Amino acid sequence: MTGKLKKYLIVIAGPTAVGKTTITIKLARYFDTSVINADSRQVYREMSIGTAKPSIGEMAGVNHYFIGSKTLNDFFNAGIFEKEALAICDKVFSKKNLLILSGGSGLYINALCEGLDKFPVVNSDIRNNLNEEYEASGLEQLLEELRVNDPEYYNIVDMQNPQRVIRALEVIRASGKPYSLFRKRVVSERPFGIVKLGLNRDRSDLYDRINQRVDRMIEEGLFAEAKSLISFRNHNALKTVGYQEVFCHLDGKYDYNEAVSLMKRNSRRYAKRQITWFKRDLEYRWFHPDRFEEIVAFIKSKVQ
Repeated sequence: MTGKLKKYLIVIAGPTAVGKTTITIKLARYFDTSVINADSRQVYREMSIGTAKPSIGEMAGVNHYFIGSKTLNDFFNAGIFEKEALAICDKVFSKKNLLILSGGSGLYINALCEGLDKFPVVNSDIRNNLNEEYEASGLEQLLEELRVNDPEYYNIVDMQNPQRVIRALEVIRASGKPYSLFRKRVVSERPFGIVKLGLNRDRSDLYDRINQRVDRMIEEGLFAEAKSLISFRNHNALKTVGYQEVFCHLDGKYDYNEAVSLMKRNSRRYAKRQITWFKRDLEYRWFHPDRFEEIVAFIKSKVQ
């Protein structure tokens, strides 16, 4: 009996510096398909070194979406990503049976695979008050409020990202309920199958790779790139590890060596939170990035 072949989105997720780019491009070439990039920062044209954006040489022969496709002057978020990525799925699936979604931004991956949460309307006064509190007292006080009112989300939130923390507290203050409660919604149906793969390494190996990546970024000109973007320092995309430490160095808060040390430490902490995020989803099958043949065999077993 013959029938129409089902379309599949192959998700490649994992922490920063684990090796997603290499394995993703290798898989895309093997299966002759394209890649949707699920990275909330690599989408911006101006941010290359600090986001470890794949080079033109690395991407050669593989069509990538959401790599340097926006500018920092464009409004872009997970909701827009979901809408545009679904349109790309329709386009690619008209010619291919497989498409790869790869990245470390769990929110963007969830947006395409499951749809976004429906949150209560937040009064602008609440948002303004939280932003004023952040400017006046920093993030620690807000993090403590989040820990008390929603320990579940506190355990997975990116603590280096004020926007995520403030967004959660907006919902908590507006509704009187934990932010995590609104994240447990009915999953949106998609017209394609989804196969989820997680990449991970031994922690010591991963942390060594993170430290080496930071050193490489600095050699490639991270400090100069961040300095050129200082006028955008309040943009959400730049309130992240790498750029924030350089901005603090430029402000005189850290000396050079301290900025580099904090960059490595905060990157390691970020990787740990990414792993926690993805491990919560039991649909992921985990592999070491060097196990290419095993990964290919797993994908084939799921799509045939």
